[in-house]
Amino acid sequence: MPELLRFSATAAYRHLRRVDPVVGRLIDEHGPYTPRPSTEPYAQLVRTILFQQLAGAAASAIQRRLYSMFGDEARTPTPEEFLATDDDTFRSAGVSRQKASYLRDLARHTLERNLDFANIDDYSDDEVIEHLTAVKGIGEWSAHMFLMFQLGRPDVLPVGDLGVQKGMEVSYDLKSTPKPKEAAEIGAKWSPYRSVASWYMWRAIETVTPN
Repeated sequence: MPELLRFSATAAYRHLRRVDPVVGRLIDEHGPYTPRPSTEPYAQLVRTILFQQLAGAAASAIQRRLYSMFGDEARTPTPEEFLATDDDTFRSAGVSRQKASYLRDLARHTLERNLDFANIDDYSDDEVIEHLTAVKGIGEWSAHMFLMFQLGRPDVLPVGDLGVQKGMEVSYDLKSTPKPKEAAEIGAKWSPYRSVASWYMWRAIETVTPN
């Protein structure tokens, strides 16, 4: 079990098996809940912005080029460095003007301590979402991913995530991909472990065999 898991996976499995046999079957098929490990919060949000609407390989290449311009492709540039960078420099690394503006806004929020990373663990889920979405380029989906994987919150249901929606469609043999409202209704019974069940929805579509 991941070292940083902040709740009992055993309790989550027990609850999910009891309230939803479909998720119980996915647990049996895919094994333990193993979310990706958390990183430093500021670095995670920079990565979130860079990876938006891009395939993973392309985004990773842009990230490496951008970070290398600041001396180390493994080090996230500081807020001060981003604020001192002009659009042409960003563009040379493959970062669009819009994403450059998002990175600068994140930098400003970080320097002005509008994002209180030191105490963010103490915030409720709704408070985290409110704080993060004040940054340009950080929407509800990004905030949900931060809650699930950065803060390890157990009861997050990213109803707008296409992977979760597709996982529901496949797992429950639905006639169409559920919209956010229907996804929320499907996942309501999973609480207080909606993060775990959502993770299994992603696993479900990884193993779908095309017709």
